[in-house]
Amino acid sequence: MRFFSDNAAAVCPEVMAALAAANSLDTAYDGDRWSQRLDTVFSELFETQVTALWVATGTAANALALAALCPPWGSVVCHRDAHIQNDECGAPEFYTHGAKLLLGDGKGAKLTPDIVHGLIDTIRNDVHQVQPAAISITNATEYGLVYTPDEVGALGSLARERGLGLHMDGARFANAIVRLGCSVADVTWKAGVDALSFGFAKNGGMSAEVLVFFGDKHRQTTLYRRKRAGHLLSKGRFMAAQVLAMLDNDVWLRNARAANDAATRLAAAAGDRLVLPVEANEVFLRVGADEARSLRDQGFDFYDWGVGEARLVTSWDSDHGAVDRLAAAIAAL
Repeated sequence: MRFFSDNAAAVCPEVMAALAAANSLDTAYDGDRWSQRLDTVFSELFETQVTALWVATGTAANALALAALCPPWGSVVCHRDAHIQNDECGAPEFYTHGAKLLLGDGKGAKLTPDIVHGLIDTIRNDVHQVQPAAISITNATEYGLVYTPDEVGALGSLARERGLGLHMDGARFANAIVRLGCSVADVTWKAGVDALSFGFAKNGGMSAEVLVFFGDKHRQTTLYRRKRAGHLLSKGRFMAAQVLAMLDNDVWLRNARAANDAATRLAAAAGDRLVLPVEANEVFLRVGADEARSLRDQGFDFYDWGVGEARLVTSWDSDHGAVDRLAAAIAAL
């Protein structure tokens, strides 16, 4: 009974069917009829003109986005627990050719304007210091909290005032949208976001993520960056087909809703063991070493998260019976 990562979830049937349907001769790279639809489909979804480029991993989407927004002599403000800081093996620094990450602290891995001001206001405008160029936030965050449109908008206003780009790591963007119940436009470009890494792999996709730029300012340079980075797949239609299948009939929202609902059931059983409120599909619990061992002895798989904490992640295909058994086991600790 595995609750360690939604990366390990099955591929949803709509995606498998789309991959089979795309398995025919077509133009190579991104010239196929599936890839050619992405800008239009995502522009309709976001209610504005966008550039939508598939890549194979969320790390590539984040790093390519930051390379577009930040020069080598610049810096990116992010949370200390951000994925780009702790889980991408220096890819943002590599893709930007050496830009620095400025690390802030905030509850639940959230940034606020005050935190950002504290990091950038003391930086002198001279050649001896890296210059702030972008802010990167994660929605839902690495601790499962969700930025509201107003919270993103406050950071977006600061970014505009200071001439900074605003990037959103949306590895669990679908889970955030289901929680918020708002339009995707309200929490992205209308709130000042310039680039979004739209995650699909954690939500039922096989290997596809989409880098979304609002407008076409960064399109041409990113096409070259994507190729140079080794992410222009020769059979790109299989990437685009996955994404289109999940957007069709709102499969992406259906899958995220199932994952969120499973996490909510675990949270209800956890009571005051919760480290933070559960707003997406991640549950962080206070558990002792013996308690964690007891859960594992019952067949539950999860990550230890620091000292005395455990992280449980539910997926679009989490087994209802396994969720119920884990909820009962948590309540019985």
